[in-house]
Amino acid sequence: MWFDSLFKRMKQTSLPLYFHNTLGNEKQRFLLPPQANHVRMYNCGPTVYGRQHIGNLSMFVFTDVLRRTLQVNEFQVKQVINFTDFGHLTSDGDDGDDKMTTGLKREGLKQTLENMRALGEKYAELFLEDIRTLNVQVDKIVFPRASDYIPAQIAMIQALEEKGYAYQGKGGVYFDTSRFPEYGKLGDINLEGLRKGARVAAADDKRGPTDFLLWKSDKKLGWESPWGLGFPGWHIECSAMIRATLGTQIDIHTGGIEHIPVHHNNEIAQSESATGKKPLARFWLHRAHLQLEGAKIAKSGGNAVYLSDILERGFHPLALRYLLLGAHYRTNSNFTWEALNAAQTAFGKLVALRLSHADVTPGTVSRHWGLQMMHRINDDLDTPGALAFVWEMTKDGSLSPADLLATLFYVDSVFGLQLEEPDGAARKLAAQHLQEEVAEDDIPAQIQAFLREREKARSAKNWQRADELRTQVEAAGYTLEDSGGSSRVFKQ
Repeated sequence: MWFDSLFKRMKQTSLPLYFHNTLGNEKQRFLLPPQANHVRMYNCGPTVYGRQHIGNLSMFVFTDVLRRTLQVNEFQVKQVINFTDFGHLTSDGDDGDDKMTTGLKREGLKQTLENMRALGEKYAELFLEDIRTLNVQVDKIVFPRASDYIPAQIAMIQALEEKGYAYQGKGGVYFDTSRFPEYGKLGDINLEGLRKGARVAAADDKRGPTDFLLWKSDKKLGWESPWGLGFPGWHIECSAMIRATLGTQIDIHTGGIEHIPVHHNNEIAQSESATGKKPLARFWLHRAHLQLEGAKIAKSGGNAVYLSDILERGFHPLALRYLLLGAHYRTNSNFTWEALNAAQTAFGKLVALRLSHADVTPGTVSRHWGLQMMHRINDDLDTPGALAFVWEMTKDGSLSPADLLATLFYVDSVFGLQLEEPDGAARKLAAQHLQEEVAEDDIPAQIQAFLREREKARSAKNWQRADELRTQVEAAGYTLEDSGGSSRVFKQ
């Protein structure tokens, strides 16, 4: 295929690949160890007790871009994203309800393992549907369920117990962090501050406030074990699944920045203790938070937007992907409807650029622009920088349409915006950019009246009425492009 030859041409100038490693807090060059033939990557997945909001989904657009970047750099990748379907308590202090139990209560279901599994499968499928819609390459990912690895988790706890790293308390079996001198090394955690802020447990329970549950006792729900009825802790789930699916040491481990202080440091402590201090992961990458209108996204506080909300308002799902590409993964980003609208406009223009050369056979990737863009991507996934170069490239009048297309498709193999074969909704979105804008004086009075009423509806956040008026405008033979507080009008 023509596309394969593009990678070969670009490979003639090999670019080093760098990631910011939370372990050490520095940017490091990524290379595979000698004799390794593929990248082993584990991405902390969702707890499937409810639908995932766009903040959760943004993590998996990030890991998809990470995978695509590795692939463009000719690494083979084995990627695992787990589903947590039990054991994730609402507090990092080993107390509170299991989130899956919370989901069962919400849906009026009896608390049984069967119902918990069914609930998890329901929301796992919704999650997969959402990330497919965002063009995440799900067919290349392994998705283990934590409840399928109970024997492996029990065996790992037993190994830790035999080596003296675990002890029993009234809440279950705990990991003794005092036996692991490097505890807190990920992210250079201030253990004194962490311990002072922690809830000190009873003397016959935790020995230290940073000790954590490996097995939680539960008289009503769980699995039989050497320690009685109960279930493994959230942290041991990931360690056991990593070991079962990828081996004792992996190359890349990802998660949200909120996982650094507790969850990921706990994973390191138990995994490296069980395997004789062999490092769990060589690289740790953490994504910053996506905020909503400047505030934390939280289902519990009713401050959440779901992909379904975005689709219901008529946005293309890849407009959200474009928006996420526009912020570096290590920087807190902010979702607003205005920003999403601007992202949709930009995405539509890229699709329009592609469609304007629909009859052109892609040529050769521009060495200049291809290297510029891949240099930014290979520099710790600087997608905003790469996007900026894309727009600069579109203004390069010396570049032939064939080579422009080839270079655009090349970088889109990382972006994942489906520019080579846009779908029908994207083509419709692009159509307005291929049309001539109607001057204000030439807009019929009735259409102007619709526009004035629609702007009032949008200001009042009456989206249903705004959509109804858009439909009336389109029925009259015009299309709209919203930009900030105004709209541009195009003749169909």
